[in-house]
Amino acid sequence: MIHDIAQTIVSYIGDMGYWGIFLLMFIESTFFPFPSEIVMIPAGYLAFQGEMNLYIVILAGILGSVLGALLNYYLAMTFGRGFILKYGKYFFIKEETLDKLEDFFTKHGEISTFTGRLIPGIRQLISLPAGLARMNIAKFSFFTAIGAGLWVIVLVALGYLVGSNEALISQYLQSATLIALVCVVFITIFYIIRHKRRKKILED
Repeated sequence: MIHDIAQTIVSYIGDMGYWGIFLLMFIESTFFPFPSEIVMIPAGYLAFQGEMNLYIVILAGILGSVLGALLNYYLAMTFGRGFILKYGKYFFIKEETLDKLEDFFTKHGEISTFTGRLIPGIRQLISLPAGLARMNIAKFSFFTAIGAGLWVIVLVALGYLVGSNEALISQYLQSATLIALVCVVFITIFYIIRHKRRKKILED
């Protein structure tokens, strides 16, 4: 069944082309529970087959992710927390979830828009607290693009190198996710230490 679904998505992406990748990644980056793995891995496989350009596939995935995140950002900034809690429940966004996201954003600052893109379950929603906090839009777009870009490249590489081997994709995807989480920890620690040192220098 999984193989059939994957084949259907490969066919769908092949039919819609780069706009299909862009649209699906846009949806994935908003508040819909839609996994990016089922878009970018098949796209990487199509690039391996020579049916799509590898670099345009990656670019379409990143652009879709960033614009989807910007939609969340502007919704949060424009309508506020009450709006998100009122309508977010229809998309599995609970008050507890939003509290955790805001706490994560508060603790880790602007860098959380980058690291958050690498954490499953958070990557689609980290733009909400950024919008509520009215984070600088240029910085938000920059950090989001880097975080989304890294994840897109990982997924495309899996599809390109492993092809349609579901067992290997599952194995490597778990490893890639674990490595991404470890990177998030180290990047966050580095950012906090650097921020504290800079603050101390300014105070002195």
